[in-house]
Order: sequence, then C-alpha cells, then structure tokens
Amino acid sequence: MQEILNLEPQNIWKNFYELNQVPRPSKKEEKVIQFMMDFGNNLGLETIQDKVGNVIIKKPATTGMENRKTIVLQSHLDMVCQKNNDVDFDFDTQAIQMYVDTDGFLKAKGTTLGADNGIGVATIMAVLESTDIPHPPIEALFTIDEETGMTGAIGLDPTILSGEILLNLDTEEDDELTISCAGGMDVTATKKYNPQNLSQHSETGSEAGNFASLKVEIKGLKGGHSGGDIQLGLGNSNKLLARFLNESLKHLAQISKMESGGLRNAIPREGYFIIAVPQTELEKAIADLESLKSDVKNEFKSIEPNISIEISKTNHLKEAASFEETKKLAQALMSAYNGVYRMSPDMEGVTETSNNVANVVVDNGEMKILCLSRSAIESGKKAMIESLQATFELAGFKVEFSGGYPGWRPNVNSEILDLMKPLYKEMFGEEPKIIATHGGLECGIIGGHYPEMDMISFGPNIFGAHSPDERVEIKSVQKFWKYFLEVLKRIPQK
Repeated sequence: MQEILNLEPQNIWKNFYELNQVPRPSKKEEKVIQFMMDFGNNLGLETIQDKVGNVIIKKPATTGMENRKTIVLQSHLDMVCQKNNDVDFDFDTQAIQMYVDTDGFLKAKGTTLGADNGIGVATIMAVLESTDIPHPPIEALFTIDEETGMTGAIGLDPTILSGEILLNLDTEEDDELTISCAGGMDVTATKKYNPQNLSQHSETGSEAGNFASLKVEIKGLKGGHSGGDIQLGLGNSNKLLARFLNESLKHLAQISKMESGGLRNAIPREGYFIIAVPQTELEKAIADLESLKSDVKNEFKSIEPNISIEISKTNHLKEAASFEETKKLAQALMSAYNGVYRMSPDMEGVTETSNNVANVVVDNGEMKILCLSRSAIESGKKAMIESLQATFELAGFKVEFSGGYPGWRPNVNSEILDLMKPLYKEMFGEEPKIIATHGGLECGIIGGHYPEMDMISFGPNIFGAHSPDERVEIKSVQKFWKYFLEVLKRIPQK
C-alpha cells in the first residue's frame, strides 16, 4: 500500500488505490456509485446520481478562469473482471491486489487491474479535490456499465450537462489523441437440444453404455481487448476449441459440456469441452487430437508462447448432445468469423470492422454463442452481423442482436484538437498520433445526446486491458498528468 501511495503524482495514485478497494464489476456498481457520491458530497460539491446510476459532480472554476468554457471530464466507473484459472478471487467482495513491479508498471496479482478506466476516474477525482490546480468550470461525469453495454452513456439525461468540451480519459497510449471510435453490436446465438442418455442409447451404433469421456482444455492465452487487440492475431480459445471439436467428429464424438471465454469485449483466453466417444474410438481420437495439438502449438509458438492444451480422459458424463447436434455446433464455430473483417481504406493501420467470438457455453440442453461485432461504419457493422446471422441460422441457432451503440465520427473542426495537438508537440517535442480507435468509447453515444459538444479522448499507457496481464506504466501517468494540467489551463474562453 505505502509503496503505491508514494508514487508520483501522489494525488492520482491515492485516489486509484482507494477506488480499487471498492468492488466495481460491470452491472454491479452500487458500491462504487455510493463511493463517488460520498466523495463529491464530502467535498461540498454539487453531486448528482441520475436515473441510470451515472454520477455527476460539478465544480466551479478557480479564480480567474470563470470566463472559460465549461468542460466535461468523463470516465467510467466499472471494470472488466478477469482472473487466471488458478487464482482464488471474488470481484464482488474483494479489493484488487496491486503491486509495483520492478519494470516500472503497476500490476495486479492474477486479475485485471482496473486501470481501464480507474486511472481516468482517479485523475478527475484529483482535480475535484484540489485547491491549487487552475481549471475552468467542471462537470465530472462518471458513467456506469461501459464495459458490458454502455448503458450508462445510453441512459444519460440529455439535459443534465451544459459543458461545451468533453475530455474522455479512456485512451490507453499516451502519445495518442483519439477523435473517432467504432460502434458495436452484441450477437447472441442460442439453441436448445435434447440431451441423450448414453447409458441407454447411441445413434452412432455403439453398444449401450460403451462410451468414454474426453476433456480438451486450453489455457495460457494472452487474451486482451477485443477492439484494441483484435488485429494482433492472438489465440481465441473458442476458435481453437472448435478445431478440436471438429477433429473429434471423425470419431463420432458427442458433446456433453463446454465453457470457454467470458465477456464479449475480451478476447477469450481459456476454456474446455467434454465429449463422449465410443470406447472403440477412444485411443484413435486421443491420437488425432494430440496431433492437432502439436500443429496448433507450432502455429502459435511465437505469439502465444504460454499456450497450454491438455487432452485427458475424464469422468464419464452420461448425457450428451446427439452426434448431429454436435456436428452443427462444430460447423457453426468453425464458420463464425473471428478477427479483422476489414481494414480501413481511409486510415492506414486502422481496423474498420471485426468480430470477437467471445463466449461459448454448452450445458443442460442449451448451446449459446456470444459475439461482439465492431465497425467504424454502420454499413460495415450490418454486413458483419448479418454474416454471423447466416452462419448460425444455417446451424439451427436462433440469433438475437442487442446492445448496439453508434460509432463516433471525427470532427474536422475540433477546437479542442486544435489546442491539444500543438500543445503536445510544445511539451514533448513530437507530434501526437491522431487516431480512430477500433475499441468502443462512450463519446459516440454522449455525442448523440449532445451533438454540439466538442470531444477528444486521451490517457496514459495501459497494456493488456481486459486481461490479467493489465498493467499501467507509472512514468506514463506522470506524463499524462503534466499534459492534462496544461490542457486545463488553456481551455478557451466562452
């Protein structure tokens, strides 16, 4: 604790430490909402909780800054909750276990850190509680549920803010100024099936009860942000397990259970399935799966050096989906598009459209596949989700779309960009990168409520977001803070 509190700038790290003592999973933000309400009220500032749970704290300008434009400082309160399989941790009740590593990063012990977007929250808190930082009139907006639906931004009252400029503190590279982002859509495919009792029946011709169960488990993948990291070609546990399930079909496999992946906005790192195969096929199935294991590990040895694939006999689960239903699931997962669908033809190196096959569950007579499709253009998003719909419906799944949110179109006449771009060069001796991110930001949604608001996003270096490898660079937070304070000083007049 003390090592963290001694870091500079102390006011940010103090607030981040205190924030991380409060559980704040997406859709379970009650404790952190109360934490922020208490924070604002204890400072004697106007503090509001809106109807969906967003917290707004307003602070007047410091002396001499009253004639500047009102700014909205915005970050989200919730965090992605991911942990390694061997870590015993309850995100609903426990504080994040942080430590300062020797490589200059703050990290968490086997879980996500919550620097996304906790560092932004802590930065805004530092300004709100300050007595010596020059700043214009401030409306601090702390949104809920950014990571699993952006429902806080969607439900924001379009009359509650008066600010003309919004500074979103949710960009994760300190040399970037973000002026645009992709929109997204949740795709959910579900299918009911009638489990067969393999002790009584087999459509494959095996004698009754003459089955064994195999477990295929994948662990150790890097995971990451399904927007910002999708172009890296990282392993996806769902797509890799699909290959093993497809391979097992030649041995008349029937799936009993599958759990792989998690949140839609995280590239899935680990998962497993259990299949039943006739005893007569058991050893041949193991041999073929082991051969595929060698191929997969060779394919990913440079980018996923810690991948672990275990193929093992396990306690026999007597119920399983039929061979035909298993085949349709395997075909759907093999066919479902995953990764970059199209690169932007207008911005070099920018992903335009993508899909993340995020979560697969097979159990108790139901198959479920969750995806998150993203695109910088609405027509691209439509093409992507309709492609998935065609794939899943061919396999007999019911497909639903939900949680759609718009992209954020760049403002070529942005006053805040015209201020921040030359200021960055003045302070750091180089041009900042002006980017469109493939990750989702709340700016597009907030801009829908406040179409005249000028917006920009920036932040410190945060790596491995949405995975237990998440870490924030300490010296980058210092750079970001220095830049942020100077921006506050130079906000233009009304």
